[in-house]
Amino acid sequence: MTKKLTVVQMLPELESGGVERGTLEIGKYLVDHGHTSIVISGGGQMVEQLIREGSEHINWEVGKKSLLTLRYIKKVRKFLHETQPDILHLRSRLPAWIGYLAWKKLPENQRPRLVTTVHGPYTVGKYSSVMLRGERIIAVSNMIQDYIIDNYPFVDANKIEVIHRGVDTTEYTPDFSPSDEWKSKLFDEFPQMRNTQLLTLPARLTRWKGQEDFIEIIDALVKEGQDVHGVIVGGAHPKKQEYVRELQSAIDDRGLHQQITMVGHRTDLKEILSFSNIVFSLSTEPEAFGRTTIEALSLGTPVIGYNHGGVKEQLEQLLPEGVIPVGKFGEAVTKVREWLSNPLRPSRNHLFTLDLMCCQTLNVYQK
Repeated sequence: MTKKLTVVQMLPELESGGVERGTLEIGKYLVDHGHTSIVISGGGQMVEQLIREGSEHINWEVGKKSLLTLRYIKKVRKFLHETQPDILHLRSRLPAWIGYLAWKKLPENQRPRLVTTVHGPYTVGKYSSVMLRGERIIAVSNMIQDYIIDNYPFVDANKIEVIHRGVDTTEYTPDFSPSDEWKSKLFDEFPQMRNTQLLTLPARLTRWKGQEDFIEIIDALVKEGQDVHGVIVGGAHPKKQEYVRELQSAIDDRGLHQQITMVGHRTDLKEILSFSNIVFSLSTEPEAFGRTTIEALSLGTPVIGYNHGGVKEQLEQLLPEGVIPVGKFGEAVTKVREWLSNPLRPSRNHLFTLDLMCCQTLNVYQK
């Protein structure tokens, strides 16, 4: 019989985001399989769901950038000593330092197994190196594995396990279709999207996410006479409002205010991705994974994406025709033209699934 585990995950907070969502997904999977899940964080709007799904939450501000945060080293050490968990899983740098230093202060025979997840290509240096101190290291893509090996030669490559993030393929499936009511509301809100081909870029509004490249692509297609409408989905941090104004000016200067709509942050992204004719991933820096890409592909929507990072890894497996060199707008325009005439469907997603991600993570815990 497989031993029942007690797993402690540590991260700064549980407000929103990919790391947070992954923490909840692993917690739920552990509980559903008879294990005990404990999460230490500074709290947030996702705590209610975490507890509802069977995990325990300890509200300690282990991610707050303050010297006072160091007091949690002693608290975490005491907690580990009293709880005797099997696994300590560190998911972010500041909480990782708190967890790692607490773990190191325990007698070796009382230490839980130390697991870290590297979620992105952090700035190389001492502060980030804590994420490589795990006895097992999870990398969220092959790109992240390469980043670790290239920048931290002290790391034993055999300790690294690549576990791609996954989506729930019972929810994100090609069989999904938005309701007529949803479509009606969309067209009421954005009548300019009616009776045209929708090309969508889902990404928060920040310079490296490719919105400027997307505007160039739509501009070229409109000049060709293509009946397309560009949809930019994503919110902006309050400090990024100047960039939002720049994008709107770029749209207006090209006379594209009827052909490109910036819809802001949306809670119905799944429906938008499913309803789009083509989705884009145009980040000029490599994405560690690229969750919206795999969501779109899983829904059966073709994706055109730049040839790097986690997005490249997904497209190579599910739609290799969608890969284009970084910054090559002309190739994107050619593909759109071809795909609108002869729609392409990605392969069914059996590789980047939530169940596989959780199963592989549990295997790391049990090794």
